[in-house]
Amino acid sequence: MARLDYSREPGTTKSSKAMGMELHVSPKHAREISRALRGMRASDARQYLEDVIALKRAIPFRRYNRNVPHKRGLVGWDAGRYPQKAAKEVLSVLINAMSNAEYKGLEPEEMQIFHISTKKGRTIKGWMPRAMGRATPKNTETVSVEIILTEVS
Repeated sequence: MARLDYSREPGTTKSSKAMGMELHVSPKHAREISRALRGMRASDARQYLEDVIALKRAIPFRRYNRNVPHKRGLVGWDAGRYPQKAAKEVLSVLINAMSNAEYKGLEPEEMQIFHISTKKGRTIKGWMPRAMGRATPKNTETVSVEIILTEVS
């Protein structure tokens, strides 16, 4: 696994960063979640992800929305889903960034998501045995998620 750097650097010293590397989640789900969280306060984003895991609020699917049904409660968009597995992993990275902010002496509840993005990780090769001695590839995609929180001034 290669060392990944952050794609952006905050302009202020009152910030905290966290990165989850090679998470076993869908890249499409991770992208839609990061788009929904961009610009939110950390406490609101944490509550939002907990509601997605509890199937109370949906994530709007804006790019990958072919044959995606409508969900109630979405403002300005119709198609949405509840990507629980990806939401759990992104929530753990967000909690890590908030803990890093608390370690630095900042107030994590009042911080804002300055930058959140996903990067494609490596593909883990696998095989599924079939009849007659054949096999079908069964690969697992991974995703790296980075979050940068800054203090709201």
